[in-house]
Amino acid sequence: MPLSFTVRQKQTTLWVSVGIVFFILLVLLGPILTPFIAGGILAYALNPAVEWLRSIRVGKLRLPRPVAVVLVMILVVAVIIALGLIIIPLLQKEIPLLQEQIPIFFIRLNEFFSPILRELGIDVRLDGIGLKKLVTDHVSTSRESFWISVLASAKIGGTAVMGWIWNLILIPVVLFYLLLDWPLLLRRMKNGVPRRWTAKTLGMAAEVNAMLAQYLRGQLLVMLILSAYYSVALVLADYNVALPIGLITGILAFVPYVGYGIGLILATIATMLQFGDLQGFMILAIIYGLGTVLEGFILTPKLVGKRIQLHPLTVIFALLAFAQLFGFVGVLLALPSSAILSVAYRHLRIYYINSNFYNS
Repeated sequence: MPLSFTVRQKQTTLWVSVGIVFFILLVLLGPILTPFIAGGILAYALNPAVEWLRSIRVGKLRLPRPVAVVLVMILVVAVIIALGLIIIPLLQKEIPLLQEQIPIFFIRLNEFFSPILRELGIDVRLDGIGLKKLVTDHVSTSRESFWISVLASAKIGGTAVMGWIWNLILIPVVLFYLLLDWPLLLRRMKNGVPRRWTAKTLGMAAEVNAMLAQYLRGQLLVMLILSAYYSVALVLADYNVALPIGLITGILAFVPYVGYGIGLILATIATMLQFGDLQGFMILAIIYGLGTVLEGFILTPKLVGKRIQLHPLTVIFALLAFAQLFGFVGVLLALPSSAILSVAYRHLRIYYINSNFYNS
C-alpha cells in the first residue's frame, strides 16, 4: 500500500528541506558572509542605543531614525579612532627605538645561546651576520623552491589583505542599512513564522534576547578584569607603558585573539626596548601566559559561559567548532549562537520528555 501524506505533512517536509538547504548554503558561503554576519552582530548590539536616542523627545518632535543611526555609527567610529590614537603614537615612538635595539638584542642572544649550540655540535652565530649567512646558505641550496614559496605566500597574503579591506568597507554599509531597517526586519521575521508557532517562537526569542544580554554583560566584565590584570601585572614588572598596553589588551579582548595579539606585540616591543634581555621576555611570557589561562579557562567559562548557562567544556567546543565552520567570524559567533542553540535544545528536550515516543 503506497504511503500517503496529508497536505500539512507535505508542506512541513517542503519547508524543512528548504531550511536544510539554506543552512548548507550558509556553511558553504561562510567566507563571503563575514561582513553581513559582523554587521548583523553590531546591529543587534547597537539597536538599543538607536532606540534610546529616538526615545528622546523635544516637545512633540522625535529624532528621525536615520539621524539616530548616523549618530550611533559616528560614536562607534569615534571610539575606534580613540583606540587608534592610543596605539599609533605608541608605535611611532617605539618602532624607531626598536630598530636601534635589535642589533644589541641579537648580540645578547648570541652570547647566551652560542656556547650551548657549540656544545651540541652546532656552529651558528645568532647575531645579524650569522643569521644573514644562514638565510643566504639556505636560499642558495633551495633557491627554486624558496621563490615558489615566496610567490605563493605573496599571492595568498595579497588576497587576504584585499579581503580584509573589502570587509572593512562593506561592514559599515551593511550596519547602516540593518540599523535603519531593524524594526522592519523584525516584523518580517515575525510575520514569516507559522501562525501556530508564533507564541512559542516569540517566547523563545525573548529567552534568547535575555541570554544574549547576559552574554554582553559577562563579556564586559571579562574585558574590565583583563584590563586591570594586564595593567597591574605590567606595572609590577616595571614597564614604562604598562597602562596603555594593559588597557588595549583588555578592551580588545572582546575580539578573540586579535586583542590579545595586538597587546602581545606591543608588550614585546616594549620589552625589547626597555629590557632587551631574556629575563624580560621570560617575565612577559609569564604575564601573558597567565592571562591566557585566566581568560580561557576561568573568566570566559565562568562569567560568560555561566551567564548563558553553558558548561565550560561546551564553551571551548563552541569556539573550536564555529571557528572551523566560519573562520574568524565563527569565533565571534560561537557563544551567542551557542546561547540560541541552548534555548532551542532546552525546549526540544521538554517536548521530547512529554512525547509519546519517550513515555510509551
